[in-house]
Amino acid sequence: MLDEVGNFYYGAGHPMKPHRIRMAHSLLTSYGLYRKMEIYRPYRVSEQEMTAFHTDDYVYFLKHVNPDNAVEFNREMSKFNVDMDCPIFPGLFDFCQLYTGGSTGGAYKLNQQSADVVVNWAGGLHHAKKTEASGFCYVNDIVLAIIELLK
Repeated sequence: MLDEVGNFYYGAGHPMKPHRIRMAHSLLTSYGLYRKMEIYRPYRVSEQEMTAFHTDDYVYFLKHVNPDNAVEFNREMSKFNVDMDCPIFPGLFDFCQLYTGGSTGGAYKLNQQSADVVVNWAGGLHHAKKTEASGFCYVNDIVLAIIELLK
């Protein structure tokens, strides 16, 4: 959940502050660079699209786990490396769908030659492995964008 200043909250009021995202956004608006860009909202990547790299059981876990039912997924949390570095928070799957959609959507625009340069300053979460979260990276949007570019 985002608050009014852009802090992302997970768990019992614990903020995750996406400083690099907020900083990039602030610079783009402060310098007026956004006026020279076409800005697009990312689409939500589907489960099926995520499984072009990630395993079905890992994507299922990401979609269904939340802070209220995390105890039921205790075994899977260990298996998929979900811990303090990669916490479960409300809206986790939505977050994954959107940041990944920004990257794969940008790759699609490049493939369709409807853009020469694309930037997803919320993306680049490349530490996620096929069956494991790592370093606040849950879905590897970079790998999925490369798969799109290879089409």
